[in-house]
Amino acid sequence: MTPPRGFPEAEFRDRTDRAQALMAKAGLSALLLTTEPEVRYYTGFLTRFWESPTRPWFVVIPASGAPIAVIPSIGAHLMGQTWLDDIRTWQAPDYDDDGIGLLAETLQEVTPPDARIGVADQMESHLRMPLADFQTLKQSLGARRITGDATITRRLRMVKSRAELAKITCAAQIADRAFDRVAEIARVGIPLARVFRDFQRLCLEGGADWVPYLAGASEAGGYGDVISPATEAPLAAGDVLMLDTGLVWDGYFCDFDRNFSLGAPSAAVTEGHGRLIEATQAGFQAAKPGARICELFHAMTDIVNPGGAGSDAGRLGHGVGMQLTEWPSIIAADKTVLAEGMVLTLEPGVTLPDGKIMVHEENIVIEAQGARFLSSPQDREIRVI
Repeated sequence: MTPPRGFPEAEFRDRTDRAQALMAKAGLSALLLTTEPEVRYYTGFLTRFWESPTRPWFVVIPASGAPIAVIPSIGAHLMGQTWLDDIRTWQAPDYDDDGIGLLAETLQEVTPPDARIGVADQMESHLRMPLADFQTLKQSLGARRITGDATITRRLRMVKSRAELAKITCAAQIADRAFDRVAEIARVGIPLARVFRDFQRLCLEGGADWVPYLAGASEAGGYGDVISPATEAPLAAGDVLMLDTGLVWDGYFCDFDRNFSLGAPSAAVTEGHGRLIEATQAGFQAAKPGARICELFHAMTDIVNPGGAGSDAGRLGHGVGMQLTEWPSIIAADKTVLAEGMVLTLEPGVTLPDGKIMVHEENIVIEAQGARFLSSPQDREIRVI
């Protein structure tokens, strides 16, 4: 059953209330949001207009009350359809003052003179405004200080609500159905670039809103990397075809891949794929509330890379949700404690002869008794076309 689009206002009020409670503990008088997922998380403002780098967008979360949008006037109508009623605009782009004066006035209005204003500053964050404008903003705030946001939004976004989980599940189901149809579009002699285009078509026909991410490869005995764009090289007998997609439904991603053998797989490919599935299952079994992310890493790497320090990929999975990849990373150094509602990818990789590799990826959610697959888990045997 397809879930409803959007969220009830109560969802956004709850997110904001929880952020404000954490702000009080951290001694922050406001949060300044400048990136698409931050803005959308608290407001519901969903648009692909963020693809344009020209205009900055700002949302201020005060110590109490609803967020305040400080945005280009072109976005006023759409922002007006969210739960926010305080929407302040300027005509952008403005080469002299691209919203900074209005933003400074807003922050001065809702914070005391000695306020600490939080901005996301840890890994995976970015400012999305010109450095010169940021410096001007700081100079305009008097004794107020812009500081880190104590990872408040990151911590809140790590744990998905039931409504968020329904959207990720819907995205995963669309991708599952597309992967089940790969044999319709991929065969010996078909250029890989055509397979890419046709796979995206299958995703869109299946209900995806868009397919922002698709990577893969098709090479004999494995492949060299997992991030390359498609080439016009035709599929050949003995190739391992891998497709890794991040499609979006109502603003939420899934992210997983599937491997296919063009004809009977070699012994090395068969064994490697089996180890990938074994490692994925080991990570799945380790994924319980109270466990640490590093435990998932070790459970998987002990199978795919016994005795090694890690893989060239650097991590064996990550969070997923409003973005294709989110915090945390499944690495040995990450001590994040798993909690109910966290959505993760499990993504082990193996090295094959002649410097080739294979990877496998599934999506899971952490529940009270352990993990549950959101993607339909792949069998130990590689799919054969």
